[in-house]
Amino acid sequence: MWRALVFIGLLCVAAFGAVWLADRPGTVLITFGGYEIQMSVAVAAIALAGLALALALLWSLVTGLIQLPSRLTFASRARRRSRGYQAVSRGMVAVGAGDTIAARRYANEAERLLGKEPLTLLLKAQAAQVSGNREVAEAAFLQMMDEDETRVLGLRGLFVEARRRGDAASAHQYASEAVRLAPAAAWASDAVLEARCADGDWRGALETVERRTSLGLLDKKTARRHQAVLLTADALERVDRDPDGALRSAQDAVKLAPDLVPAAALAGRLLSRKGDLRKAAKVVETAWRSLPHPDLADVYLNLRPGDSGLDRLKRAETLSRLSNGAPEGRLAVARSALEAREFDRARDALEPLLRDRPSMRVCLLMSDLEQAEHGSTGKGREWLARATRAPRDPAWIADGVVSDHWAPVSPVTGRLDAFVWQAPPDVLIAPELTLHDDVTGDLDDEVRALPITATEEPAPAPASEPVAAPASEPLPTGTKAEAAVAGPVKADAKQDPPVHQPEPVVFPATPPDVPKPEDQASARRSVFSVW
Repeated sequence: MWRALVFIGLLCVAAFGAVWLADRPGTVLITFGGYEIQMSVAVAAIALAGLALALALLWSLVTGLIQLPSRLTFASRARRRSRGYQAVSRGMVAVGAGDTIAARRYANEAERLLGKEPLTLLLKAQAAQVSGNREVAEAAFLQMMDEDETRVLGLRGLFVEARRRGDAASAHQYASEAVRLAPAAAWASDAVLEARCADGDWRGALETVERRTSLGLLDKKTARRHQAVLLTADALERVDRDPDGALRSAQDAVKLAPDLVPAAALAGRLLSRKGDLRKAAKVVETAWRSLPHPDLADVYLNLRPGDSGLDRLKRAETLSRLSNGAPEGRLAVARSALEAREFDRARDALEPLLRDRPSMRVCLLMSDLEQAEHGSTGKGREWLARATRAPRDPAWIADGVVSDHWAPVSPVTGRLDAFVWQAPPDVLIAPELTLHDDVTGDLDDEVRALPITATEEPAPAPASEPVAAPASEPLPTGTKAEAAVAGPVKADAKQDPPVHQPEPVVFPATPPDVPKPEDQASARRSVFSVW
């Protein structure tokens, strides 16, 4: 639209100029070399315009001839670049598809056509990585270090190669240099944080987390959680040599994450040592409401040394009320009641936990309760045997690793705040005992590998005349259950696991002697060794 208006405007100006010249006649006289040329003004104007046009055409022709070689060179270079970028594109596709031969061919073609372009070096490095040629890959990444625009990319490639060959020091050096050049590089800051955590430099890791938060690489909630975890790790490291500093770090961690169990347990224990029982109780109670945990219960029940069993029982009942009858609260009440010799109260606390499949801790606590109340009886040994088959209790788990103690980082990946409190998968759990199931019928090979310390096993009764034991009765002594609790049965580990077939439970004619308390203690240790 605007172009049409401009064109019309120029036509109007030209028409106006022509009319103006026509209305003002005159002559133009040119004398040159003895010649005189006389013409009107209109003809002189037209001649001048034609001369200018001819000079312009002549100038264009001369410059075109002069620039012809450079234009031919530019066209050749453009074709090479087009072919080179096409080779880069096809090489990237080959790398993604895992075609090592095609990737190397296209990488060589791209390098021949484009030279040391950033994409060419990247394709060359990736093709070498796919084909397993680490030396060529590192050489390509080192070439990237020569250019400012590809220096961080080269550092990342060198970092990856250093990690693959297990050179942690070089990997840390490359990551630190990348953080200096590009603070917002997430991979570099993650690597620096991981390295500082691996070295136990918790204060340096805190600075890294703060810098990542300021750059927007971490949201505020995650940053507060990571800071709390690092402060807890710092407190655990200093608890023996600097109790006051450890207490300050633990309290700071509790302020950032009140539900962090290790921080709350450590802060409560250190505050109780200083005699500040009210503040210690408040810290533990706050964390207990979020996650009932046995470590918190242990700290809370032992806030004041020298208390009687009834005092600890009252505090355990407080924890049970705060957790609204959670299993950990009931276990704390049952353990405290057992220590206070309040057997009925312990049974009442454990009764809801016995309805489905009681866990290992519940079974062991019932065994302690039976032995404390009635002595070494069959019921105590029955609960001890059931503990070998019971579901496992929650534990600290990170990346498939089950640990008895919390740690700030994963032992597998080095990830911060990886441990969670949950029940391990029941991969080792056998079906519940039925009327015709043998106690050791489905135990794992680990239990079968324990040595037998019991007396000779009686011969089983004929299959046509089984003697089944009711599920509610305690398992008698001398059965295969005692053998499983006392020690492992020999089995060939190379054989495939046999298909489970129910076997009758056969009672001996005369019950053997009741095992001694020390034998039961060794049996309990064998139960824990299974897990």
